[in-house]
Amino acid sequence: MITRIVKLTFKPESVQGFKEIFYASQKQILAFEGCIRVDLMNDINNECTFFTLSYWTSEEDLDNYRYSYLFINTWSKVKPLFSEKAEAWSLSLNQNKSI
Repeated sequence: MITRIVKLTFKPESVQGFKEIFYASQKQILAFEGCIRVDLMNDINNECTFFTLSYWTSEEDLDNYRYSYLFINTWSKVKPLFSEKAEAWSLSLNQNKSI
């Protein structure tokens, strides 16, 4: 399983617009093959900073989404709202059993 974390920081006047875009897209993202869950979290100390957490069965499924029309179209709407460059991480669970 792959966990994808994306940090997004917005201009204050763009926060509501971002939320509308996210919630309008959330069900479509969940419909992608391999998407297990997608959540939006807000930094408790900065109302303009958000994190998306999505869970995918494989890196291939995540990549299929990242190169899809839905992602490209949504990203083109979200990107102009940023006050800082987005950061992203793809993580897998470390299951070292020798400890």
